[in-house]
Amino acid sequence: MAILRTIVWFLYFFVSLVCLLPAMYRAKHLKKIGDDAGCRKMLDHYVPMWMSSLMKIAGCKVNVKGLENIPKDRAVVFVCNHQGDYDVPITMVHLGASVPAMVAKIETRKIPMVRTWMELLDCIFIDRQDPRQAITAMKEAGKVLEAGRNIVVFPEGTRSRGDHMNEFKTGVFKIPFNAGAPIVPVVIDGSYKILEGSHNLMTPGVVNLTVLPMIETAQLDRIEKKELPEKIAKMIAETKGNC
Repeated sequence: MAILRTIVWFLYFFVSLVCLLPAMYRAKHLKKIGDDAGCRKMLDHYVPMWMSSLMKIAGCKVNVKGLENIPKDRAVVFVCNHQGDYDVPITMVHLGASVPAMVAKIETRKIPMVRTWMELLDCIFIDRQDPRQAITAMKEAGKVLEAGRNIVVFPEGTRSRGDHMNEFKTGVFKIPFNAGAPIVPVVIDGSYKILEGSHNLMTPGVVNLTVLPMIETAQLDRIEKKELPEKIAKMIAETKGNC
């Protein structure tokens, strides 16, 4: 059953991307002519619809708590732990009414069509092997926040593929620090069971997504900023243990 579910998932993944080409080109045109509102309306409709369908096929059910902790009048940086590939659709679909941008590895740009959708969403691609490019990417992230868009970051840098957490890297925290933007910690519990924990075969499961209270960064001093990544990692780990 898991093998059949996985085959159906990949078939739907590619066929649906092709079927969405007209919508993608329409959104791209709207963005090109400066109709950001029209482009955003299309993105907030088609992206969650597509990703929700992928999660439904995989049997991924998400329980969400703490949405009241997301401010509606300010752009924030969602700091999330990273268990598996499904963290991407889970956070893009369930963290507020508007699809957030995301900090992603540069390798993601190699995926046809997905690359274009991510560019339309103002996702930021970081080449961890190129420090100069990373600096440019941080500036791009600042512009996204200034435009009122939320951003998702995964400080672990790579999937843990299990229940444990890897060390939080401090680099991505420069995004909220430089912009003076608030941080909203997000706890993801169980996403690895959908794919990575099942020999990379789609397996139904329940994921708990918990949004923790917002943390202001604008007034933090140098020592507080240095301590914050570890502090947030501890908060996420403790909450995950109680899910």
